[in-house]
Amino acid sequence: MAKCPLCGTALDWGELIEQMLVIEDAEGLFKDRERFMATFESFVFRCPHCGEEFYGKNLPTREAEKVFALLNEFKGSIDWENKKVRLRLNSLLALDTMLEQWDKKVKG
Repeated sequence: MAKCPLCGTALDWGELIEQMLVIEDAEGLFKDRERFMATFESFVFRCPHCGEEFYGKNLPTREAEKVFALLNEFKGSIDWENKKVRLRLNSLLALDTMLEQWDKKVKG
């Protein structure tokens, strides 16, 4: 799971994505994977724990790609009016990782 590159505290993907919802045309951004990833990597996030800022490129790219997929897979995952993420992204990412590991064991 993603950790703050400065203080090392675990980060909540929902909180990170909510920081991005202020971007102009955020709804369009969250529909275009390549545009989302480019914006994500250059976006300046603020750690809710230590308050320091860091670029998205310092977070796990694979997790960011999965977050993008999850947000697009579940309709209504973002409350655009209130700028809130409705999904528990960290829990879904953990479940996805566990299922991937299970698949590897079963197929291996």
